[in-house]
Amino acid sequence: MDQTSLVTEYPQVKDLMSEHPIFWRNPDYGQQAELPFSQADIFDAVARWERFAPYLATVFPETAKMKGIIESPLIRLDQMQAAWENMYHQNLAGKLYLKADSQLPISGSIKSRGGIYEVLKFAEQVAMRHTDLAYMDDYRVLATEKYRRLFAKYGVIVASTGNLALSVGIVAATFGFKTTVYMSHDARQWKKDKLRANGVTVKEFDTDFSHVIPQAREDAQKDPYCHFVDDEGSTTLFLGYAVAAVRLQKQLKDQHIKVDRKHPVLVYLPAGVGGSPSGVTFGLKMILGPYVHAVFCEPTHVPSVTLGMMTGLNNHISVYDIGLDGLTAADGLAVGRPSRLAGKVMRTLLFGSVTFQDDDIYRNVAQLMDTQQIVVEPSAAAGFTAIAPVIKNVPAFNSENATHIVWATGGNMMPESERLANYQKGESLIK
Repeated sequence: MDQTSLVTEYPQVKDLMSEHPIFWRNPDYGQQAELPFSQADIFDAVARWERFAPYLATVFPETAKMKGIIESPLIRLDQMQAAWENMYHQNLAGKLYLKADSQLPISGSIKSRGGIYEVLKFAEQVAMRHTDLAYMDDYRVLATEKYRRLFAKYGVIVASTGNLALSVGIVAATFGFKTTVYMSHDARQWKKDKLRANGVTVKEFDTDFSHVIPQAREDAQKDPYCHFVDDEGSTTLFLGYAVAAVRLQKQLKDQHIKVDRKHPVLVYLPAGVGGSPSGVTFGLKMILGPYVHAVFCEPTHVPSVTLGMMTGLNNHISVYDIGLDGLTAADGLAVGRPSRLAGKVMRTLLFGSVTFQDDDIYRNVAQLMDTQQIVVEPSAAAGFTAIAPVIKNVPAFNSENATHIVWATGGNMMPESERLANYQKGESLIK
């Protein structure tokens, strides 16, 4: 379909082409649909995480206090809410929270959920294929030299703009897998350095992510002992992310946050290729039900999931097809073509999406630091940009009974120089 036809059939595509921030409300939201996964698949993933908890607590001491469970806090943002209202000239009647995946152990981002989980599942499969490992065993045995020698015969390859690389790379190398990460031109240098310091081979490409991932896939297919972590279509990644909903359900209960018709919960998720926010959203709908509403947040220069879902073309269209350059400071979101899974599974589960300009996320980075002393990377502050358009277009969501949760997707592992540069840029834009 050419650009003229797209604009005729989907008028908001014109706004996307002009890099104008939009709110897109999904017309298929809430309809009945056949889904490829079930609640049972989520609990299968929960059980696998629990089997591996003793192993993780052993090899990653930072997880020991949580007994090997990788989870992030849900933080009430009283001071940030006041600053947000001042910045956006808008009263927010409900309560504002941060789901701080930026503080997840091991790799400091939401990718700790999916990326680590896929490596765990692969390690379990290899171990059970070649040894007598049983499901009821103490998985700390996987940290022994016997298993490291076994895992060293296998390889793991992943393509990434940054955070998925950290989660897969660090954990796969710790198991002993020969680990290779293919990275696009927008990946941060500190992430490459961190991977190499952990024994990961980093292959750099002077192209965008959409061109890197086919090369990684092709190279992995040449080696029968190599596992490819497919950010564009992995069901394992997807279900690893979905587990977040089971944990969030307990956090909401512990903080006395209701989820029902009179108490809607809005969750704002940054979206790049779309895998992690889609997995989380699927989990939220399966575990928490119809009164939790997910909104994706994307840069105006790279609204890949929004474009794919708006047109129904999903992964068969990229932002370059409508003349966008794909450039954004939100490196984890710089993906021109959405995943094969995102649009299809989200067709009836995603409430809508919002696009934002880069300056806004820098402002939110600085405000979050000033008010709550919480550090996030620019892409992780994207959720704050979606609240105003959502409550403007859906006034019912701006009630005192509503809960707004910004999902902070990464940032804890940034070097101090990077944190300072992001903060100073945000401060300069506020003044």
